[in-house]
Amino acid sequence: MSRKKGHRNSKSKGKAAARIRLANNVSADDKDKRTSGQIAVNESHETAADRHDRADDKRDDSRPIHQDDSIQSVSAQDTPTQSSPEPDASIEELTIEPRKPRKLPRWTFHSIIAVLVVALVAAGVGVWGYSHWRHIAVSVNGTEQQVRADTTLGKLAKDNRDFGAKPGRLISVSGKVLKSTGGEPVVYRVNGKKIASVDATKHKTSKENSKEATGVPANLNSVKLPENARISVKSGKDVVEKHDIQRTVVPFNVIINGHGVIQKLRQAGKDGSSEVWTGKISGERVNKGVVTQPQDVIVDTFSPKPASCKVVALTFDDGPSQYSGPILDILKEKGAKATFFDIGTGSAEYPQMEQRMVAEGHQVASHSNTHPDMKKLNAEQLRTDISQGLANIKTASGVTTKMLRAPYGNFGVDQWRYTSDLIDSNVIWTVDTQDWKKLGAPEISDAALSKAYNGAVILMHDGGGDRSQDIAALPGIIDGLRGQGYEFVTIDQLIAMNGK
Repeated sequence: MSRKKGHRNSKSKGKAAARIRLANNVSADDKDKRTSGQIAVNESHETAADRHDRADDKRDDSRPIHQDDSIQSVSAQDTPTQSSPEPDASIEELTIEPRKPRKLPRWTFHSIIAVLVVALVAAGVGVWGYSHWRHIAVSVNGTEQQVRADTTLGKLAKDNRDFGAKPGRLISVSGKVLKSTGGEPVVYRVNGKKIASVDATKHKTSKENSKEATGVPANLNSVKLPENARISVKSGKDVVEKHDIQRTVVPFNVIINGHGVIQKLRQAGKDGSSEVWTGKISGERVNKGVVTQPQDVIVDTFSPKPASCKVVALTFDDGPSQYSGPILDILKEKGAKATFFDIGTGSAEYPQMEQRMVAEGHQVASHSNTHPDMKKLNAEQLRTDISQGLANIKTASGVTTKMLRAPYGNFGVDQWRYTSDLIDSNVIWTVDTQDWKKLGAPEISDAALSKAYNGAVILMHDGGGDRSQDIAALPGIIDGLRGQGYEFVTIDQLIAMNGK
């Protein structure tokens, strides 16, 4: 027993001495690190034997050391002042293991998550409860009522059976009810905004307590009601069954008012229609009569008579041609304006003449495309000739016009019926110089001067044959009419002077 105790004391003293020497070495090493900046630390894991020896050391250190112990006393001044001794090979190197951070037990994280989940659930229940049990005011068709804050439009409609509104019915072509539903759906509006609903044919009906229950469109259940919402509910409109339609054209009439040299379109014509319906479900056949009223052609006819001045309108037909240039020269020299009713084919042949007419302030209009008697043409032929004539003038001159002078003046009710969408006026004449008879320049001049009056429309030609007599007569006509106090205007200017 005493031997074991002495051995243990000896072992403890040896370890204490080793610790002192190790401390000296560590102090020396620290000093070296401060001077050289290099510290070598070897990291290793502490063994079970090391932990056992450290426990024995603690027990030995708790026991007082007697003077008779074999270990020599080492004073504190021996260690710090010593220079770095050679390390003793018998001393075991101390390893320093870095301290690892302490980990929280896994059950702690689970507890925190559980607490957060419970808190979120409690908050959600609180919000739901507030929204569910709180009431808001809304008005339906002007009547105010209280509803829960989470009430949707669909639930409100269902709980109140659409407030008496019904989907539209499906009816036959004769007006008989084929089905209580199938028409347009009930119309819902929230604050004036229409809420789109499903087709009324999807509304399902059932009978509960002998009362008809109206199905509520599913999409209304997604419409939440704001506070103080203004809601309106209206029954859907009835819808007629699908049906075949047999249409018959109701032609328009042509009404020509008055008499005069100018025929001015007031209203173009448009056909109406009558219909016969045959129901695809009921098989009923119903004559609906005239469903679209025709729109009549209305033409106002007049002869302008300006009150503030004396004017005449010089007009030239059948051009342009090689004679148009000399006539334009005379008009330019005399400072007179005229209106040229041109043939479409001539405009295509003499585009430079068309362009000069426009550039020098004259008016260009159509005299047809090929100079036919328009009363002898069918509807298609007439429309084709007029359309091509207008198009050629536009191509040649750049001018879009809807004014016509029908060849030979042959233009009546049927011609207006066929072309009221193509032209807006037809111009006749009041003074015929009969230049086409080629009686000579004096006769042409005399006819113009003797028959002229305020607002007269004088007919001459710049194409369609030899027009040398017109060229010869024109200077005297202009001078003579000016001598009588007349001014020269275009047809458009003359119409404007009449206020029509």
